[in-house]
Amino acid sequence: MDDEIPSSSLPLPTGSSSPTAKSQFKSISPDLSTIPRILILSAHFKGDEERDVETTLRRHGALLTSDASKAQLFIGKVGTKRRAEFELRSRKLKAEEVIETKRTASVAKYKTTRKRRKISGTQVKPISIDSESSAGEETEDEAIDEASTDGEGPASKRDTPFTPPTKSEKRSTAPPAMFANPTGEDIVWVIKTNWLHDCVTAGSLVPLGDHLVYKGKVLERPTSPKPYHQPAATCLSSPTPEVTPASQNAFAIRPQTGQSILERAKSDRFGTVSSSNYQRYRSRDHGSHRFEGKAFMSTAQQAGHTPSQLVHPPQQTTSEYDGEDSDIPPPPPWVKKRVKYACQRFTPLNCPNEDFIELLKKIRIARILIDDQIGVRAYSTSIAAIASYPYKFIYPHEILRLPGCENKIATLWFEWKNTGKIRAVEDFENDETMKVLRLFYDILGVGAKTSRQFFYQNNWTELDDIIEFGWHDLDRVQQIGVKYYDEFLDPIPRAEVEQIASVVHKHAIRARDTRISVTIVGGYRRGKEASGDVDIIVSHPDLEATANLIKDMVESLEDAEWITHTLTMSLNGTNRGQSTLPFRTTKASGGGFDTLDKALVVWQNPLWPTKEDDKKDNPSAKNPNMHRRVDIIVSPWRTVGCAVLGWSGGTTFQRDLRRYTKYVRGWKFDSSGIRSRHTGEVIQLEGPDGVQGTAEDAERKVFEGLGLEFIPPDQRCTN
Repeated sequence: MDDEIPSSSLPLPTGSSSPTAKSQFKSISPDLSTIPRILILSAHFKGDEERDVETTLRRHGALLTSDASKAQLFIGKVGTKRRAEFELRSRKLKAEEVIETKRTASVAKYKTTRKRRKISGTQVKPISIDSESSAGEETEDEAIDEASTDGEGPASKRDTPFTPPTKSEKRSTAPPAMFANPTGEDIVWVIKTNWLHDCVTAGSLVPLGDHLVYKGKVLERPTSPKPYHQPAATCLSSPTPEVTPASQNAFAIRPQTGQSILERAKSDRFGTVSSSNYQRYRSRDHGSHRFEGKAFMSTAQQAGHTPSQLVHPPQQTTSEYDGEDSDIPPPPPWVKKRVKYACQRFTPLNCPNEDFIELLKKIRIARILIDDQIGVRAYSTSIAAIASYPYKFIYPHEILRLPGCENKIATLWFEWKNTGKIRAVEDFENDETMKVLRLFYDILGVGAKTSRQFFYQNNWTELDDIIEFGWHDLDRVQQIGVKYYDEFLDPIPRAEVEQIASVVHKHAIRARDTRISVTIVGGYRRGKEASGDVDIIVSHPDLEATANLIKDMVESLEDAEWITHTLTMSLNGTNRGQSTLPFRTTKASGGGFDTLDKALVVWQNPLWPTKEDDKKDNPSAKNPNMHRRVDIIVSPWRTVGCAVLGWSGGTTFQRDLRRYTKYVRGWKFDSSGIRSRHTGEVIQLEGPDGVQGTAEDAERKVFEGLGLEFIPPDQRCTN
């Protein structure tokens, strides 16, 4: 097989089909035997693409390895520096970027035929490598994120395993200039597969140019894995099976200690980019993202499970499941069609696999605290898919059918199903460092980055430390967040949410007239029994009536003592003429959080049953009612449907709604309206003057205009 070069990976010149032409072409083929040892990055390969790349590399003499402890050159479908860093992290390889300061003559010459990648800026922070990476393949930008959730099939397995060269092997010739390393430091390069194609086309090595995604100096390499030995079939029924190390076991969970979390977190203190300690399982062929029945049964038996505990025979395709007489329920249509956008699926508030989802949400919180944004998005995608699945899981194969769910999620479910717990969750809950970070993260106005700063740089471990040593360094929102910490964490019952909305409605009418519309959105509208805060959309049929309305309402509520603190107030909508946010926004125009007029306030009911008696005994008597967080948003009526839709879904629902609008419709969705990404013009799905009816009617009109089936608010609970 290795003697045949697929046409897709090694194209012949046009018209060169004769044996003579092939011989001539072979004589000018590039010599890859002098370049550093290569590891192929399997992410985003489809079909036989990975094998084609490997075959081409072998054909031209490249040294390949599957061991990250020995590789120097990493090649794959990697488009960004952040993706390259992620690939290195997932292989437990710690490095820091090397910034090139000079351009060689060969690169300058090569620029005439290909634009060279621009390198600028200062040296970035080191990459902290831990034992676990993301649960999925999502990356830092939407374009790459799209490719990672398309339900790509697994790459084909290698025909023959490659044996890495031993340490005693010596390279016969010096490496080419582009991989020269005069300092003798341990350097790694991450390059695109297009470089290999260009080399084959040119018949010689070409400069890296735009194909170089990342160059780094290695700070620490992973330990070289021990050889893998498949246990004999006779051992499967042994009453005391030999347990294979977790790193060699497709379904075993790599042991994780609190110390590993602590060490990873401590790296932030020295400027290290934190990464996750939960490593996504990669099969030995680095291509497959599905379980093999034989491998699964072996590892399950090794883990001490009896044959009756094995969850399913060898892997089958979705179509095979459909015709199989088994106890697995037939997959819903969105699973068969691989519908990846959560805004195209019904997701109830309570689902059959809620107990497993709660554990995944804890792992996601750990990802948030260590600033693993890729992992957060990946787990969010998986959680949303599981929440939409209408049946309780019986086998891991059911999980693997869901878009956005890969081996890691199925492995976690398998561990939980057979042991009743997930080690990663226990480590997170028991780790003292994570407890402190979570304590700080729950402060209003404090994110994961600030939480780590409080702990690692300021050495604070409790709220009293913040009050005693750093009170004057906090901004106003954070000070109030600390002051009312326990009250803000207390959930708000539905009855109280409705009471707050009625007061807001009353004061909105007072500020304008009775045609004011008030809609409770957020978790309340999705059916939650209790909410973390209250989100309210206020609108009016007349455009002039909603201009500056938020300011007038807040002043009225403050005078009546319903609002104790106004934390933030935005008039960006009014200042923009209440028009839809431009496609290309500036900070001044108000983007993201402040696309509409909005006020974030602290709310407290000024009335309580014994108020008169308490005030009579003590004029300074304290109000015993809880302080609540309330968001009041004002939308012009012509786009109120977008506002209600934009504030009613779960986080992943809202993210996928924007992605769907971008990639399927070619538009930009925002709570202030919709614009074309091609022309920048406003798409008026609700009509120039809005819908004649309620805000909910306008929301239905937006669904219709987007080409989406209407999904009721209580079916948008993507967790």
